[in-house]
Amino acid sequence: MDRTVAIIMPAYRAQDTIGPAVASVIAQTWPDWQLWIVADDGADYEAHLAQAGIADPRLRFLGSGGVRRGASVARNVALETIGTPYAAILDADDRMKPDKLARVVDALATHGIVSTALDVMTSDFSHLRYVGSGPDRVLTPGEHKWVSLSMDSMIAWDRRRADGRYDAGMSNMTDLEFLLQLYRTVPVSMHLGTPLHDYVKRDGSMSNSSNVAAGMIASKREILARLEAGHYGLADADVRGLAGFLTVSLQAEARYEAALAARPGLLFEDHLEPMLAAARAASALEA
Repeated sequence: MDRTVAIIMPAYRAQDTIGPAVASVIAQTWPDWQLWIVADDGADYEAHLAQAGIADPRLRFLGSGGVRRGASVARNVALETIGTPYAAILDADDRMKPDKLARVVDALATHGIVSTALDVMTSDFSHLRYVGSGPDRVLTPGEHKWVSLSMDSMIAWDRRRADGRYDAGMSNMTDLEFLLQLYRTVPVSMHLGTPLHDYVKRDGSMSNSSNVAAGMIASKREILARLEAGHYGLADADVRGLAGFLTVSLQAEARYEAALAARPGLLFEDHLEPMLAAARAASALEA
């Protein structure tokens, strides 16, 4: 039975970061993978990696069809090309722990979507915190973000059971929007609570710059509107759970600038997490 995983990696000006990302895939204990690197800047990443001594017959190289078309377009180019039963996402500045694919493929035998906990790091791979760590558990769409509260590009999925394309018109939160598309046909996901994915916080994502904040707020509001309009065909309980998370997250966005000024270097996850806990506690009291 074919259990090959196609890993999709968009690359835009990624020369300084792509080496460790690709090396982490080559180091996987699970051997049946293809890494599809989609250049969105016209760069020859095959030559760039070869110069760094990184080469493997399982590497595949594509172009996005232009320059700076965006990660969503680049990912969609790969999704239209790959022929494997399983797919996963890896950004060109993140890494996979060596046993991530082995653990994920094992879970995909029984679940159409698999997410993993994150090891959140600085750009030099210094540990900052974990997100979503704990026991392995089955999650409904309404529960997912309350556990995995940051970033959703750590997912893998069975393309025979769930399919989608990235929304190129959305500036942020495209990973969550894509996941919601997958939930249309797969009602629950398996979350692996071991941190198997290194998520690098870029310098720009660690501040509340006006362009980042505005894009996040607009995208969260758009996803919230789609949920409330029944766009993803989810159960009412799942819509309520996701809407509750997004409502608290939008409140956190509004307060983050002041919180960051009071605590320079404050991660948005550290800012958001206590607000989610307070919302859950209030909900439990009302029940």
